[in-house]
Amino acid sequence: MTHESIPAVTGHACIQGYLKTLDSSPGVYRMLDAQARVLYVGKARNLRARVSNYARPSGHSPRIARMIRETASMMFLTTRTETEALLLEQNLIKQLKPRYNVLLRDDKSFPNIHVTDHAFPMIRKHRGAKKEKGSYYGPFASAGAVNRTLSQLQKVFLLRNCSDTMFEGRTRPCLQYQIKRCSGPCVGKISAKDYAAAVRDAEQFLSGRTTQVQETLAKQMQAASDAMEFERAAALRDRIRSLTQVQTAQGINPRGVAEADVIALHLENGQACVQVFFIRANQNWGNRDFYPRVGEYVEEAEVLEAFIGQFYDQKDPPRLLLLSHGIENADLMEEALSGKLGRKVEIAVPQRGEKAELVESAARNARESLARKMAETATQAKLLRGVAEAFGLDGPPQRIEVYDNSHIQGTNAVGAMIVAGPEGFLKSQYRKFNIKGDDLTPGDDFGMMKEVLTRRFTRLLKEDPDREKGMWPDLLLIDGGAGQVSAVAAIMAEQGVEDIAMVGVAKGVDRDHGKEEFHRVGERPFALRMNDPVLYFIQRLRDEAHRFAIGTHRAKRAKAVGATPLDEVPGVGASRKRALLAHFGSAKAVSRANLADLKAVDGVSEALAERIYAFFHEGA
Repeated sequence: MTHESIPAVTGHACIQGYLKTLDSSPGVYRMLDAQARVLYVGKARNLRARVSNYARPSGHSPRIARMIRETASMMFLTTRTETEALLLEQNLIKQLKPRYNVLLRDDKSFPNIHVTDHAFPMIRKHRGAKKEKGSYYGPFASAGAVNRTLSQLQKVFLLRNCSDTMFEGRTRPCLQYQIKRCSGPCVGKISAKDYAAAVRDAEQFLSGRTTQVQETLAKQMQAASDAMEFERAAALRDRIRSLTQVQTAQGINPRGVAEADVIALHLENGQACVQVFFIRANQNWGNRDFYPRVGEYVEEAEVLEAFIGQFYDQKDPPRLLLLSHGIENADLMEEALSGKLGRKVEIAVPQRGEKAELVESAARNARESLARKMAETATQAKLLRGVAEAFGLDGPPQRIEVYDNSHIQGTNAVGAMIVAGPEGFLKSQYRKFNIKGDDLTPGDDFGMMKEVLTRRFTRLLKEDPDREKGMWPDLLLIDGGAGQVSAVAAIMAEQGVEDIAMVGVAKGVDRDHGKEEFHRVGERPFALRMNDPVLYFIQRLRDEAHRFAIGTHRAKRAKAVGATPLDEVPGVGASRKRALLAHFGSAKAVSRANLADLKAVDGVSEALAERIYAFFHEGA
């Protein structure tokens, strides 16, 4: 059930006007300004009671008082339960990003370890949906944490990490076998039974039964020694030693906590750091810091509740959350997370013992991380002031966009845009552009830049014509000299955008790094002092754009190299493409195959076989 109307008044009086339309149902409310932009999204166990609080003329924090003054209308959505309201609130916050809400900005997925479903399973890093068969262990806090564990597991258990295609096609053992990182199952260097035992040990380790694994290895070592198989005994000794190193490297290995996320918050001067430790199988699988957008005058309870709701929106929670501060609606959050996981999830704020020590360790990390972040932010602010001074801008730029192109003799051409601001590089804002212009001469950098900027600003003008969403740049940095800058100025004029500062960065006469010249429309080129921090900052920006463009180009080129005519056949996805190539050996062989042979391929239906045959024999 939705209520909405827009009274002419704003502030307390506006909010007061909605009270007569509300009852005590649970639900979600939105506060909007005079331009209908969402200022705040909130949930309520009782909508009428919550809104009546905002209708009071006093007793609010400065932040809430400011929000109330700006409120020109409200929207309401009632829900069946309070838990439903909590989930809807967090979804809307992530979707709408209201100015006065706590917002989790970094919400990437976390990697897992995947042990595949195969006669000789492969062990590998996995990110994303768990669609393939096999066992998954995680999450790990970062790619670094999962890579370290994988490396040690390969040393200890000698499991393969090659693809199934490579595994099936080998006739000699690879380098991994030579350096004792794999037992060579591809060429029969280990029996299926022994390999299965190694996989079982690895899975026991990942499930937290490390003592059991070490005891088994110790018994095997003793037996080998007694039988005078000293080489095998030495190999087992090395495996036990590597296993011990894994546990030592993890640092925190709680005995009394099998599975938990330890979440600690530190608030200071309107900034926040949330540190999350991932405890799984009685092992520390890494930690990660987050810097949610909070603003001034927020309480720890509000920040942590918002963080937890948004953090677990797309992730499975563990059985236990250990928090540094209590949250207001712990019962609702427990209910929501338990429903998501399909089993009981507990939220606790430990006061003593091992759990309290874990939280204190995470809190210390949060405190130290925020101090470093604030120091970096201060440095970044100083650099942006320097950029404004060097290039004659009205003030420090809040959003710098840097553009670069990459191609080899015009092939697989891509454009790249990176973004930087007061918080450093904004990687979630980076964009790549596959150059589409069919009329471009290969290697035409001016034409490529024109296509990129035209696409970029056409979209901006469409999506944010009033420049209210913070997506418009204050400064464009272009890789090139006077000619490139003039061309870009003409492109921008065509778009009707002539008020954005633009600087071309060109190498000096001897193309030496450090002797860059800066070009602006209608002005003489100039250089900065060799040791000027602003010069180093501009170089870093340009190098990052170049790195991103090259990486994007390489990925496109690699994809083109691996492309086959099968990619064009409707209904043939990655798995069916693999099945066809495995069956026939090449795309050419598929194109020559008769209908009966195509139908014999595992996973290819009669209808798809006819479609593939028709695709390659059309007009024959």
